[in-house]
Amino acid sequence: MLPEVLLVSAPGKVILHGEHAVVHGKVALAVALNLRTFLRLQPHSDGKVALNLPNIGVMRTWDVARLQVLDTSFLEQGDVTPPTPEQVEKLKEVAGIPEDCAAPEHLSVLAFLYLYLAICQKQRWMEEDLELINKWAFQGERVIHGNPSGVDNAISTWGGALRYQQGKISSLKRPPVLQILLTNTKVPRSTKALVASVRNRLIKFPEIMAPLLTSIDAISVECERVLGEMVAAPAPEQYLVLEELIDMNQHHLNALGVGHAALDRLCQVTMAHGLHSKLTGAGGGGCGITLLKPGLERPEVEATKQALSSCGFDCWETSIGAPGVSVHSATSLDGHVWQALDGL
Repeated sequence: MLPEVLLVSAPGKVILHGEHAVVHGKVALAVALNLRTFLRLQPHSDGKVALNLPNIGVMRTWDVARLQVLDTSFLEQGDVTPPTPEQVEKLKEVAGIPEDCAAPEHLSVLAFLYLYLAICQKQRWMEEDLELINKWAFQGERVIHGNPSGVDNAISTWGGALRYQQGKISSLKRPPVLQILLTNTKVPRSTKALVASVRNRLIKFPEIMAPLLTSIDAISVECERVLGEMVAAPAPEQYLVLEELIDMNQHHLNALGVGHAALDRLCQVTMAHGLHSKLTGAGGGGCGITLLKPGLERPEVEATKQALSSCGFDCWETSIGAPGVSVHSATSLDGHVWQALDGL
């Protein structure tokens, strides 16, 4: 029997190495980011199902009876199945969303409705089954992104670190938890446009670009090797290697043409404090990560965060290699997390 309130969380994700090179068949390393998304499930007796996503301003309510009488035969295709374009259009009708609307808040409602309606039809739903959670999370990704790689849902389900290459995903065994700064430059960018620009540059300069991609692949493989060695007993020299790999990868990404002045500034600010940073994800702005090796003095970390904030960036101190999807008791949560959830 379910508890009155069920609290579940899942980590975020950053790419440690392999951005853009992964599009061309090279290795990428993704790690679970311990900035977590929390889900509070609470039964109600008012005959309604409510979705509240305060971070993006979504608050929707449906009558359960109305949802139950909907023609959901379009979802009945056996086991976990990807949503078809026709299903997505049908869900838009149910949600009252315009056909041509692709705003993130509307896509989140579609993903919720798809999962709610599909999962409620299943007679063998098992919450502890991570494989099943991962499969359904992937289908939610398909509602939002269309053709996702599967990395985001996998890393949020399993946690730790993953190796991704040409559609194959494998977990790294017991990767170390690394402390980092995650910094948002607040510079918007288009992943699609950046991927296309790298492809165009590869076509234009194949003898220059191909070795860069091969080198990024080698950086990812070397990082995987070092992380594997750190399982037993992390040594100071291993952190120095990780810092070198971060610097080399950042220079390679700039050479690919996916850097940005704001990311250069981020790297300069952290380097002034003896720390090493690189972009994560598509580049062209967006976010960067900074490795915090053990033994750093607290004032130095705070000074770095303050310097980044002074640049107009948002900065969070967190860790990578975090646990995957987790169930929490109210007493196990930090006070500020419980307070935020309790206010929903």
